[in-house]
Amino acid sequence: MKLKLYFLATIFALSCTAKTNLQAQVETNTKTNFNELSESFLKRIIDKKDTQEIQDILANISIEELDNALDTNDKRLAFWINIYNAYIQVILQKNPELYNDRGSFFKLEQIKIAGETVSFAKIEHGLIRKSQWEYGLGYFRKWFPNKFERKLRVNKPVFNVHFALNCGAKDCPPVAIYEWERLKEQFSKGTKTYLERTTEYKADTKEVTVTSLFSWFRGDFGGKSGVKKILKSNGLIPTTKNIDLKYGNYDWTLDLDNFIDL
Repeated sequence: MKLKLYFLATIFALSCTAKTNLQAQVETNTKTNFNELSESFLKRIIDKKDTQEIQDILANISIEELDNALDTNDKRLAFWINIYNAYIQVILQKNPELYNDRGSFFKLEQIKIAGETVSFAKIEHGLIRKSQWEYGLGYFRKWFPNKFERKLRVNKPVFNVHFALNCGAKDCPPVAIYEWERLKEQFSKGTKTYLERTTEYKADTKEVTVTSLFSWFRGDFGGKSGVKKILKSNGLIPTTKNIDLKYGNYDWTLDLDNFIDL
């Protein structure tokens, strides 16, 4: 009887102390590579593997730990883009009906990061766009962002994020795994790829139809003149002078598993 009790107690103790490789790494390594963790998150989704372990790690880290680890602007941009895109896949693959009310879906606090539960809107407008007011067209910042947002947001937002964030819709940019070391190169490729697909120029009328993203976030692009410069730099219009901009309709049909290598 004593032997049996000892055996059961040993099994229980082992089950309580056993750690997965990722959990052990996070607990023993004071400088966890959260960028690599965000990349692994998306890799597991692409490979149809379970991601709960990564979600648990992200939920239980501290704001200070994440702030210290994301010590450059490119690290923050790459991390938050990967996290946003990964959770779009995770949540909507499990509950696609949430997309029927997109307004509520993006505002719903449903993503657990560093002890906080945040929304997609918080990640996009607060962290990636540096506390921009969601309805300010890129011209107005929020007045009182909370500590989480102030500590973990990017230092310098860039317009390319709009061609990297995947909101789950058919007209959203495809999902790439962003690596901070190659971020500028990936942004350049991703921007050109998306704009080539969504831009139509008519030389006879000098009219160019572009994605609605240019309208919704016009301040992020430098207004109409900035949009034209972006189009010209990507070889989509021959000049920025006397070009008439028009915005195309956005297809919000749910379209997951839309991945690309950059």
